[in-house]
Amino acid sequence: MRIPDQSIQMQFRSVRRRFTGRYRRAVGPIEVTALLNVVVLVGLFHYASSRFVLQPGVRVRLPEAPFVDGAPYGARVLTLAQGGLMFFNDERMALATLGPALVRAGRAAADAPLLIEADEGTSYGTLMEVYALAAEAGLRDVVLATRPPPVAP
Repeated sequence: MRIPDQSIQMQFRSVRRRFTGRYRRAVGPIEVTALLNVVVLVGLFHYASSRFVLQPGVRVRLPEAPFVDGAPYGARVLTLAQGGLMFFNDERMALATLGPALVRAGRAAADAPLLIEADEGTSYGTLMEVYALAAEAGLRDVVLATRPPPVAP
């Protein structure tokens, strides 16, 4: 039914006024609450999962040195423990099998340095044998790991 003195646009404008503005999108505390729930759940998941994961390793007491030099990220790591244990890239090895492993590592990435983490109880002769194996394998950059001296209070 049409009213003759009003245009069609005016009739639709009155309909539009009637149906717009009733329902508005909820903003404010609901979005903040959802974000807070997500943050808490992620934090709890991280806490629960990392609590039970142990990093395997051998305790090595590095000697102190007054200078600090480091190896870049991605260095191959050779760990020499006091009891004669030897680990290369987290694999236990004997001195006889270390040479071929160093050769394979040298072929894979020739420019990556070798970081030797030797316990302070490791003999100098063992260090020289390992250094000679690294030189035979073609590794040019060999770094001995140390720990910084304690800071005086």
